[in-house]
Amino acid sequence: MSHNHNQDHGHDHGHSANKKALIVSLIITTVYMVIEVIGGLITNSLALLSDAGHMLSDSVSLGVGVLAFVMGEKAANYSKTYGYKRFEILAALFNGVTLVLIALYICYEAYQRFINPPEVASTGMLIVASIGLIVNIVVAWILMRGDTKENLNLRAAFLHVLGDLLGSIGAIVAALLIMVFGWGWADPLASVIVAILILISGWRVTRKSIHVLMEGKPENIDMDSVINSLEELPEVIGIHDLHIWSITSDKNAFSCHVVVNEGTSFEKSQQLLRTIEDKLAYHKINHVTVQLENQHHPHEGSIMCKVNDGEEHSQHHH
Repeated sequence: MSHNHNQDHGHDHGHSANKKALIVSLIITTVYMVIEVIGGLITNSLALLSDAGHMLSDSVSLGVGVLAFVMGEKAANYSKTYGYKRFEILAALFNGVTLVLIALYICYEAYQRFINPPEVASTGMLIVASIGLIVNIVVAWILMRGDTKENLNLRAAFLHVLGDLLGSIGAIVAALLIMVFGWGWADPLASVIVAILILISGWRVTRKSIHVLMEGKPENIDMDSVINSLEELPEVIGIHDLHIWSITSDKNAFSCHVVVNEGTSFEKSQQLLRTIEDKLAYHKINHVTVQLENQHHPHEGSIMCKVNDGEEHSQHHH
């Protein structure tokens, strides 16, 4: 058995930078959300309130995100052998579902307002929305300096803030339309546009989180390429019972049974393990477990060991 766990300082540095970005964003977002709720209630603007609702989900998501980073740092123990790294994915799932629910509620509220448009204090609305835009640009810039491409948790927070930014722009445009043309329906219309944006980002994050929780193959890994790189090694006769999954956003795990030539010495086996680990590291797989065995060891004929209710991947038989 070989366990290879690469710990590099670059990852740790990125981790603390991500955490700091989330904490700063959390403070700014929460303070401004309170201002926007008050502004929305005073001016009677649904566009502002929906933006505040979105910011509330931002604050919750950023808070849960910070908690996820803190929890993720807890060491592995006998009860949680991977530590608490998966908590980050649960946090992202919670965010995604919250976003979807908020979006649906805003649509319902907007429908009521289209039927019966209330009076909106457009000047106050314009001022609050403009400040909101500046705040969101600052927060988006802070988060963009983090690792929003690979880290699902930070990505969820960034998508929230991006939605907020567009929400603020919508509220500004709506306020101007009400001031210039007296179009009261511009306010609920702006809130519906925000709701659609929230719904899309919420659905995406939810879908990706569920994929990770279902032990799905990481999106940035090409299965065929991994299989071919192992099968082309001269000592390898075949591979089976292969699994690739994510523990959390940037930690991929791999386990596999490798059938080697009869008479391969222990030293040769160790060299082979090093080679396999190097090849997998190239594919961004950093937690490797390999079982080496000879042809007499009982094993299934399929590379995945009967995936999809006994349906075999017949192209990869020994």
